[in-house]
Amino acid sequence: MAQDDNLQGIHVPLVTPFTARGDLAVGALEGLAHEVLDAGAAGIVALGTTAEAATLDAAERERVTEVCARVCAERGAHLTIGAGGSGTRATEEALAGLRRWPRAGAALVTVPAFVRPSPAGVLAHFERLAAVSPVPLIVYHIPYRTGLPLDAGTLRAIGALPGVVGVKYAGGGIDQETVALLGDLPAGFRVLAGDDLYLSPLLALGAAGGILASAHLATDRFVELATAWRTGDVTRARALGHALAKVSAAAFDEPNPVVIKAVLHAQGRIPAPDVRLPLLPAAATSAERVLRELSELPE
Repeated sequence: MAQDDNLQGIHVPLVTPFTARGDLAVGALEGLAHEVLDAGAAGIVALGTTAEAATLDAAERERVTEVCARVCAERGAHLTIGAGGSGTRATEEALAGLRRWPRAGAALVTVPAFVRPSPAGVLAHFERLAAVSPVPLIVYHIPYRTGLPLDAGTLRAIGALPGVVGVKYAGGGIDQETVALLGDLPAGFRVLAGDDLYLSPLLALGAAGGILASAHLATDRFVELATAWRTGDVTRARALGHALAKVSAAAFDEPNPVVIKAVLHAQGRIPAPDVRLPLLPAAATSAERVLRELSELPE
């Protein structure tokens, strides 16, 4: 598959803002979408983990997707939609539903969780999905949630499938498999950082960009970091990368997205910091730490 230049840069997996009564705050969601695109984000992700998608009912998921699709259409931005499940048939059905969203540029699909298939089973899973999906696939590799680490060879084989265009790589660190993958990518296959803390070193190793929850905050600085690595401004990239890693570490001090929502509320960007059970609201000190790190970003 031809390389998709839309998968470069920073993509923001939007939170789902709620009102103080627990309803969708649709206006705040639309505002956030425009804000991150104004700040230079290449695209947005609807219904990712950061969106608390598992806690939304069908009507709410529909509304969130509609808002994100409309904003991306207005702005000419890339739209990725979270879809999938642990079973192949259920994931096929979720992907088929994306035909209703012609603006969708890709689907973000996790490696099957809990089932723990063999690497060959994971490859067969994505081969089947890629053959029937109406949009290209971004594989979401996040073994500390799925319980299924995949080596570079398996990810490379998945990335070589027609219809698979990238991986959101959230391996929980950088190890030999990370280096091996980025050192020998299939043609047209992009690696997008998915662990916010490791964005800068992954960019240095050749990642095309990132899908980053903490990029809700100081979006323009995350975009600046990606640009600095792409253009070879190493001195700037190192300094800014270290500073943004402190922001990301603070933003993930509690389960995602509770701290990010608390900060967005403190900034007046969403009407309430509320999350849905089983998540609990962030401690005030967590938001204060993020705001302090943001204030100390280098000029």
